[in-house]
Amino acid sequence: MSQSKLRYAMCCLLVIVFPAQIMLADEAASAMLYTNGAAWLNGSEVPKSAAVFSGDLLQTRPDSTANIQAKGSNVLVLADSLIKFEGPEVELEHGAVRVTTSRGLAARAGDVTVKPAADTWTEFQVTDVDGRVQIAADKGDVTVQDDKGTTTVSQGQQTTRDDTSDTEKKKKKHRKAAGAAPAAGGGIMSSAPVVYGGLAVIGGAAIWIWTRNPSPVSPSCPSNPCE
Repeated sequence: MSQSKLRYAMCCLLVIVFPAQIMLADEAASAMLYTNGAAWLNGSEVPKSAAVFSGDLLQTRPDSTANIQAKGSNVLVLADSLIKFEGPEVELEHGAVRVTTSRGLAARAGDVTVKPAADTWTEFQVTDVDGRVQIAADKGDVTVQDDKGTTTVSQGQQTTRDDTSDTEKKKKKHRKAAGAAPAAGGGIMSSAPVVYGGLAVIGGAAIWIWTRNPSPVSPSCPSNPCE
């Protein structure tokens, strides 16, 4: 093959490959992050903006907030919050997020999942503090799903849930009960093992003394052997 034909083939290949790579990169980086104050993305401080990928962890300080802008959705991460971006949803570890979406973006806190009830512009806030999840439907209705089922929170209404299921609560309660120390049943000298142990020692000593004297002592023969 001549060099001119080889160059032509390489150019055609680059024309095909580069746009495909750009499209894949745009699809993977499905959101952009903009910070207002100091924030950390996967443990590194974010200067002002950064691309966000599925699985990324974002943390804000008590004096900072952050905005995640995706196609058809916006997530305001409030101060002192920790979240994980998962593409179709955000997972709230602690703190609060305010979600505005027309594409059904959901927010999950523990076993509680909050998402729009309809494919319309919906705005809601989810706060998770000390295991209590507060949900506020600011615009449009939202559905709240947990281990008890699915309920609807109407626009302008609020509700509260626990971020752990009843099954997990029972497991924790069982582990706590199993690890508790048994209550004392009286003084140490009155316990059955101590009493039986003492009797065993006394009996053993008596047997030892008895075996050391082959002829038992009697009133008529106080010494051994009898004289």
